[in-house]
Amino acid sequence: MVTWNVGTAEPPPDVDSLLQLDAQPPVDLYVIGLQEVNSNPLRFISDMMVEDSWSHMLMNTMAPRGYVKMTSVRMQGLLLLLFCKQAHVPFIRDIRTTYTRTGIFGYWGNKGGVSVRFSFYGHMLCFLNCHLAAHMNYALQRVDEFEYILDTQDFEEDTPHVLDHKVVFWFGDLNFRIADHGMHFLRSSINSERYNLLWQKDQLLMMKKKEAFLQEFDEGPLCFKPSYKFDRNGDTYDTSGKKRKPAWTDRILWRVKPKTLAPEDDDDSVSTLTDDGHEDYPIQVHQDNYTSNMSYGVSDHKPVLASFKLELRKKCELALVHVSPEDAWSADCNATLSYTVQEDFLSSTWDWIGLYKVNVYIRSIPLLGGEYVLGYFSTNLQSLVGLSNNFQVSLHAFS
Repeated sequence: MVTWNVGTAEPPPDVDSLLQLDAQPPVDLYVIGLQEVNSNPLRFISDMMVEDSWSHMLMNTMAPRGYVKMTSVRMQGLLLLLFCKQAHVPFIRDIRTTYTRTGIFGYWGNKGGVSVRFSFYGHMLCFLNCHLAAHMNYALQRVDEFEYILDTQDFEEDTPHVLDHKVVFWFGDLNFRIADHGMHFLRSSINSERYNLLWQKDQLLMMKKKEAFLQEFDEGPLCFKPSYKFDRNGDTYDTSGKKRKPAWTDRILWRVKPKTLAPEDDDDSVSTLTDDGHEDYPIQVHQDNYTSNMSYGVSDHKPVLASFKLELRKKCELALVHVSPEDAWSADCNATLSYTVQEDFLSSTWDWIGLYKVNVYIRSIPLLGGEYVLGYFSTNLQSLVGLSNNFQVSLHAFS
């Protein structure tokens, strides 16, 4: 998971190190939440017609490595993207997205939250990317905004609200600051890596002691440099006339429903265990890494990333639909395919089967040969519920 306030900047040349794309074993899911994506009126209208530059860059980066963009949701400068390995595509179902405005009394989308929820092998997960009110004195307003987002976001059906999901990840530019400490103490504590001296005055940690619903969210220790506020294109904290204080504004937290603490067997990881009455299908959530990346300087924020392991038993191991090409396919001949419904689901006359070029993020017709995959899209589940094996489309018909 990544959260990054990009400060209206254009993407950097590459994000390979940020996304740890060479990690072994390969990551199964990527969830990327951005704030302050450029949304001036002309740019926003353009982005509505074609992918914004950040989405375009991320899809170009992920597709050649075998990742599929399952969905995205945008509200002005807030953007949330979900990528997964191709093998998981048929088991990410019931995808829904929504958003909540909190700027200018709920009428403006410069602040608020965007979310995506889905069933992952039968387990309901929700990811909520927020950008909350800025400035030191608005800690209470930030809590109120988050509570409002939780109360108003509605997905309908069996899990209508954010907190109804089995696991919830809450992240973004939450804008909580470090209160009371002066600039000299802040910077000396950071330079000496004695971050623990600042935790007692971190507004989010302080608010968690007062607000019961915040206590349901877990967070790994803040053992990394505060991600705000930097001079652009550098790793020096604000040297402008305003000299804004450093702070951990960019955060990643999670909640399980209901929550019981798991035994502490590893001091380097944080874990929680779900127990919602379905003993056969628990989920364990382990956080393996939580840090900021100092090497990216396009914004006055540094990106913050966390890696998690979700241990779960699959409730479903069979794709809803089996789809496959028949015989050999050629770009200049009619082709046939077959599909079989393997498990009952609510199909629709608006369902369709698409042809996708492997490792390319756009749907494409086979004007050129290459490797392709067929996907059965369910309108009701808003997801691909069946994928064929990869197969070749030749450029010319066989003689």
